Order: sequence, then C-alpha cells, then structure tokens
Amino acid sequence: MIDLQVNGLVKSFEVGHHVLEDLTFQIDQGERVGLLGRNGAGKTTLFRILTGELEADEGQVTVGSGRRLGLISQIPVYPAGYTVEDVLRSAFARLESLAKEMEALAGRMAAGESDPSLLRRYGTLSERFEVFGGYDTDVAVNKIAKGLSISEEMRSQLFDSLSGGEKTRVNLGRLILEDTDILLLDEPTNHLDLHATEWLEDYIRGFHGTVVAISHDRYFLDRIVTRVIEIEGGKAAFYSGNYSFYAVEKERRYQEQLKQYQKEQAKIEQLERAAGQLRLWAFQGMDKTYRRAVNIERRIERMRTTEKPVKARKMDARFSTAEFHGDEALALRGIGKSYGDKRLFDGVSLKVEGGERIALLGDNGTGKSTLIRMIMGELYPDDGRIRFGPQVRAAYLPQIIHFDHPDWNLVENMMAAKRGLSAQSARNRLAAYDFRGEDVFKPVSVLSGGEQSRLRLCMLMDDEINFLILDEPTNHLDIASREWIEDAVEAYDGTLLFVSHDRYFINRFATRIWELAGETITDYPMGFAQYRQMKAQEEAARPEPVKPAKEKGERPARGNRAQQNARRQLTICERDIAKAEADLAALDAGMEAAACDYEKLTELTQTRETAQAALDALYEKWEQLSELAES
Repeated sequence: MIDLQVNGLVKSFEVGHHVLEDLTFQIDQGERVGLLGRNGAGKTTLFRILTGELEADEGQVTVGSGRRLGLISQIPVYPAGYTVEDVLRSAFARLESLAKEMEALAGRMAAGESDPSLLRRYGTLSERFEVFGGYDTDVAVNKIAKGLSISEEMRSQLFDSLSGGEKTRVNLGRLILEDTDILLLDEPTNHLDLHATEWLEDYIRGFHGTVVAISHDRYFLDRIVTRVIEIEGGKAAFYSGNYSFYAVEKERRYQEQLKQYQKEQAKIEQLERAAGQLRLWAFQGMDKTYRRAVNIERRIERMRTTEKPVKARKMDARFSTAEFHGDEALALRGIGKSYGDKRLFDGVSLKVEGGERIALLGDNGTGKSTLIRMIMGELYPDDGRIRFGPQVRAAYLPQIIHFDHPDWNLVENMMAAKRGLSAQSARNRLAAYDFRGEDVFKPVSVLSGGEQSRLRLCMLMDDEINFLILDEPTNHLDIASREWIEDAVEAYDGTLLFVSHDRYFINRFATRIWELAGETITDYPMGFAQYRQMKAQEEAARPEPVKPAKEKGERPARGNRAQQNARRQLTICERDIAKAEADLAALDAGMEAAACDYEKLTELTQTRETAQAALDALYEKWEQLSELAES
C-alpha cells in the first residue's frame, strides 16, 4: 500500500529559481526512508508541503486513505500555563473523548436505564479504549519520558520555560505517544544526547508505521533507514539501502556517468575533426566531401549526450598549528561548580597532555558546556582552579555562535577580526570556506546556523593555535560540511577537546573519553568503540531491578468469552499483517535493486506474488475477526 505519493511537485520562492522542480516519488507503507540533500536543497520545504503548511506551485501530494501524518519540525503553540506533562498527555485527546463518553454511559446505566443499545455502545467503546492503550497511558508516558531523558522535574515545568532543544524533545515524545501512522522527522537527533538518540533508534526499528527522516547523523541513518531519497537540483534520486550504501553507490554512479560523458565527448571531438577536414577538402574543390561533412554534423546534433556530472566543490582549508613544547597542556585541580541547589561538579581533577584528542560525553544538562566555558575563562569555578600550559594557544568554537557586529557583512567581520587584512584578502579567505559571489555581502545575522559555524571556523583557522576546543561542532551542518570539518580536524595535529553527540565524529577522533555524570568526570583512556564495549559489559553485569507487582485497576465490564478470544486473535493477526507488509516491502526493495538481473527479478516476482496472496488472506481474516470482536 502507498502511504505517500508525490507527482510533479514544483515550488519556488524567487522568480526563476525552483527549490523543487518536477519532484516525483512514492513511499510505501512501513518503509524507512532517509531524505538527504545539502542545506537549502528543499527538504524542509517538502515536509511543509506534505503536512499542508505550504502549498505547492504545481503538482500533487497524496496521503494514504485514513493514514495520520505527524511532523517534528516546528514547535506547536500550546495554551498558556501548559506544563510538559500536559503537552505529553495532549497526545491522548482521542482516549479522553472515549473515556468521557464511557463515563456518561456508565452513569446512565447506574441510574437505571436498561436499553440494550447502551450496553452494546459501552462494550464497543470499552474495546476501542483498550485497543488504543487507554488503560496503559501512565506506563506509556513514563516509558517515553525516560527514553527521551525527560525527568520528573522537567515534567512539572511550564512548557514555555524550556529551551528550544528541550521543547523539541518533549514534542517528539508527544508525537510518538499519538501513535501516528507516518512519522516525518526533521533533524530529530539535533537536540538529543547519546542515550536519547539510541532510544529513538530502537523505537523507530520497532515502529509499525512509515518513517521519513531528514538527518545529517550518519550513524542514525545507517541504523534506521532502508532507502534513501536524495533531493538535488529540485529532483529526486533513489538509493535502495542505508547511508553507507548510498555513499558508495553515489560515488559509483558519478564515476560511471563521468566515464560515459568523457567517452561521448571524445567521440564528438573525433567526429568534429572529421567534419572539419571534410569541409576543408570541399573548400579545396572536392565537392562530394561537403555533403559527408553535413551528414556528420547532423549526426553529432542527433547524438544523445550524457549530462556532465557535477560534484560539490570541497572546501580546502586547514588549521594553522602553533608548535607546543612541554607535557601538560591543561590541568583541572579540585573543580567544583553549582547553580543554586544543583551541583554540577565536585572535586574534579584531570590532566591533559599535548596532542591528546578528548571527547567530553554526558547527558544533556550535566554541565558539559559549563565546563568548556570555565576552561575558556568565560565562567569561574566555585572551587579549585584551571590552568593551561605555558605555551598553549587555545581557540574555541561555541555551540551558540555570537558575532560582535551581526549587522555587518562577512567581509567586514573578517576585516574587523584580522586587523590589517584587505577586502580582497578577506574575500579570498572566505572563498576557501565556500562563501562566494554576493554571499559575502550578506549581514551575518541572516546566515543559517551552519553558515555561522563555517564563518567562525574561517576566523579561527587563520590563528596559529595548538589547543582546539569544539562544542557540538557538527550541529546544523549538512553531511558535506561535516566531512569538510572532519578533514580539517584530521589534518590538525594539536590538542583537541570536544563535546559532541555525533557518534561518527566521536569514533573518528576520540583517543580518550571523559564521561560526565553524577558531579564527576570518569576518565576512559581509550577510543569510542572500546568505551562503548566496556559500557555494554558493565550494563550486562548489572543486576536487573525487581519490578513491583502491578495493582490491577477496575476495568469496565467486558464482552463474552468468544469476543475476548476474537480480540486476542485480532491482535495476533495484526502482528502477522505488520510482518507480512514488512516482508513485502523488503521484496519490493530487492526487486528495485535487481532491476538489471532478469533471472533474479523473475524469482523475486514469483516470491512477491506468493507473499501478496498470503497478505490478502490475512486481511480477510482480520475483517472476520473484527466483525466477531465488535458483535
């Protein structure tokens, strides 16, 4: 079954420039799709069109009949005074409506009304209430809140008082609790810590509906998506696999198209030389060669030529590294820090040697950015002291970028940061960071978060440094920009301390892990993969807590034994249908991948026909059980 179908979609915000141009694709029920493309390619615009927030200039969007679609992108506005708990429980509006009607019917029956239709209606509502999880709302809310690191304290806070990242987390929890059929996720991991990101991945893998995710988190894409749609130049390209498959296949297609293009150009060049020679001979009196020259030129015009493939220009810039002599680059001695009653650090003592690459990990709110700001002298510890080595020259890229002159353009900001720098030199340096043409005359205040990070890095890389501190350096960056900064960090040979939730970045660079939890920092002198393995072993060795017996609450009267059995069979049938639909989707993906292999495609087609017949039988069984359960 098709969940989403897009045909000939066109959208532009400027005359003559289409963000989306003749975009066409379909997404089947149960698929896990990653929507990729550079920043500004039109991914979020597409999501807004799918949800009806924007209208397309041309084309059509069709959502499967009866399918409910939910988007995590913009934060909805809730009534004043709504707490986080209220927002999470707003997901159960449908259940609350059922509960109110059941309560009213129960009151009428208690008052003596004996109409059989009341009892039948009550039984139907009771069944729906149970199927939709009405008796387990508390369990569901607690599970989601724990998975997304929404503490009991946060649940009692006013929603409007939360940060942007916290609001995104709560809204993601509300969307999951709504049990939406089609999840549209726009950068869902941007404001999640490692624990919450891994929980979300596990949730999506067990989710029975359809998922379409915009993400630049390569680990996340590898773990959840089975198909990639890339938007490039307003059109869609399709890849039947996860991100790793996409990266390899995209390069293979580029090389194949480039070879074809070069082969065709060589042939055209050969024909043009031949036509030129024939025309020359015709000019010298050999009249018959003129017609042959014309025929060759017509042949050139009729040739179907391959478009020249274009690869995004890679930024080629490197940190200027200052020499470092000595052993100790940074020392923390007995550090303590509190905010009111909340104690972040207590007696933290650590030493950093020159050339080390340290990842500072921890859940959101544990104080990672606070520690970085204390190291940079922006905050002062309550206890202890922090000291750099005598020859250390540090540079810092904060999570939230600020510029002294936000209304100035890029060239003016570069010249202000580097005294004596000419306008032309500033433009040359900006060009190395992919700021070209009229873009350099934009005020920095209108730049996106990723562009501001890039500009700040442009300023940092001109300084000779030997201690680099990065706070979430890949946030808001698309994959191409992330790869560029990774190449720059790879070439940098000084000391590195960074905060990140990007597991690809951590795994590539960390040679030492600082884990911040419980007012202290635990030092792991190892890489990320070994650290994860050690944490998994610790988790496996930890005894499971004894679960207290649940108290069974009073439930409304149920139907007869046959109805109860039908309901149980209905649940089993629904699981079988979900599995059969997933198998069918996998077969479709296999057929798409084997499009050029006739024998394999024939075999898969026969298997799909058998699977479809089995699924149709399950649908019929579901309808029979449904009627029996409701009778």
